[in-house]
Amino acid sequence: MKRKIVAAVPHHEREVAELREDRELAVEYLRMAMASLDDPEDRAAGLLALRAVAEAYGGLATIAADAGISREALYRALSPTGNPTLKTLLAVLRAVGMRLSVEPAESEPA
Repeated sequence: MKRKIVAAVPHHEREVAELREDRELAVEYLRMAMASLDDPEDRAAGLLALRAVAEAYGGLATIAADAGISREALYRALSPTGNPTLKTLLAVLRAVGMRLSVEPAESEPA
């Protein structure tokens, strides 16, 4: 019996396509990812999520140009070991049509 080979779509490409197709999903995806930036153990996931949204909404080269930074700097900032400045973070969010917001933490400050 011959098997029919079906080309698989890599997970990342499918993720980017879904984020591009559904703006509300992209917003919620980023909201959850941004919460992970507080945790050093989970920070890479948040940066990679922002990178996926940037890819979905223009591509890294276009987003870098819109944000006023080099493409290489954006790749570094949104890598698993990246450490973007607040200025870079705000510029990237603005370039994808989003902004940073603040909400109360789950626990009250001491």
